[in-house]
Amino acid sequence: MPLAQAIADRLDALLRTSEIPDYPGAINGLQFANRRDVRRLATAVDYSSFTVEEAIRAQADMLLVHHGMFWGGVQPVTGIVYQRVAALVAGDVAVYSSHLPLDLHPELGNNVLLAKRLGLEPSAGFARFKTIDIGVSGSARMPTRTLVDRCCELAAECGGNVVATPYSADRLTRHWGICTGAGADSDTLREAVERGLDTMIVGEGPHHTAVQARDLGIVVIYAGHYATETLGIRALGEHIASEFDIESLFLEAPTGL
Repeated sequence: MPLAQAIADRLDALLRTSEIPDYPGAINGLQFANRRDVRRLATAVDYSSFTVEEAIRAQADMLLVHHGMFWGGVQPVTGIVYQRVAALVAGDVAVYSSHLPLDLHPELGNNVLLAKRLGLEPSAGFARFKTIDIGVSGSARMPTRTLVDRCCELAAECGGNVVATPYSADRLTRHWGICTGAGADSDTLREAVERGLDTMIVGEGPHHTAVQARDLGIVVIYAGHYATETLGIRALGEHIASEFDIESLFLEAPTGL
């Protein structure tokens, strides 16, 4: 059976962890070590008390997440922060996190897998961050209503809801962009205009983005932060489990958002 460090090394190489810039709190890679071999890998969108407890209950030896232990920045190891760490130590569970490296992976990434789920074929990037495109974009001739319905199917599976900015019943989506998670902001809307996109599919965004989108003639489909980011972490866990001949299970922990 492999050690957590061996799995982490493979994940770092597969996801090009050292090459991808990210937000300060991401700290991509192995975030918490353990002592025993890894026989069972648990995956989840978020590191939380619930997912830590569920990983231990499932007798997992390693927890693979999209949003990791340090997402909220530096915090004193007291209260709930201490309780989570203490549970990891007692359960001897390692933690590995991958944020943007997973979002943009060309085969296992959240964005490319969401495009596939919606029946869209990416041909370019989208949602520029520093030196990388986090999301994907492309052309289609699909009723916007169909895209919304397909997003609703995914959201329903994850206990969430879909909100879309107003559009006509006969509207067609011809040029689209996807950025999962918190994908709608002024920067992505500005980029959408520059790229000639008419439809954006994101996880979530602030109220002002819906107002701004309507003024710009862009429809934004807010398909749920959690729902749009279940695809990559689940696929990554299954891929690594197959490579190392270990078990993999996905921990459902919907947030409703």
